Amino acid sequence: MVPPFIRRDWRIIAASQITKIRTVLPNFIAIEGNIGAGKTTLASRLAADQNRRLILEEFSDNPFLPPFYREPERYAFPVELFFMAERHKQLQSELAQTDLFTNGVIADYIFVKTLLFARNTLPEDEFRLFSRLFKVMDAGFPNPELIVYLHRPVEALQANIAKRGREYEKEIKDEYLASVQAAYFNYFGSQKEQAVLVLELGDKNFSDDEDLYQRMVTLMQAEYPVGMTSVAL
Repeated sequence: MVPPFIRRDWRIIAASQITKIRTVLPNFIAIEGNIGAGKTTLASRLAADQNRRLILEEFSDNPFLPPFYREPERYAFPVELFFMAERHKQLQSELAQTDLFTNGVIADYIFVKTLLFARNTLPEDEFRLFSRLFKVMDAGFPNPELIVYLHRPVEALQANIAKRGREYEKEIKDEYLASVQAAYFNYFGSQKEQAVLVLELGDKNFSDDEDLYQRMVTLMQAEYPVGMTSVAL
């Protein structure tokens, strides 16, 4: 469940309590989650099934990522700066296309994650500079109609990270994953403009469980108030 040290001023409900279901998914959905949560897998499947435009974060090209996991204090600023520049360039290109919303959009990140990760990794003086750069680059991209956050405990994240076998991810510490989780929940818990659906997945694998995947899709078709709603699956 949601970590106890995070503010809890949101709705926590069971999947059976969802009643108002749309016939289609919202036009623009962003799938978010911690490292190893399965956001890219879910976004790719959804886009294929729903004939949606797919926007995937191009994180593997970041040359500072492997050394960052070994020496986070030394490489935090260049790794976050590179991510911000690449995300901005990609979103500016993808979201500027005139046929963007013809069939809808599925993305596996939101631009503000740039600021959340930076807040989590940078010392105060560097974060102040980074924030100023972020405000300049945050060029009013359209907001997703729904943010879906895949929540898993740290042990499940580490198991997924180990399973996919990326060499540079072997250095990721439990404490880092927990701090990333906290940054997301603190942001979502104070959200006053967008609807955020948190899917509590535990160690469940929706790639091998068609019934679970279809239940997740149905939950994404439901109507949610602005703010954060957590649903246990």
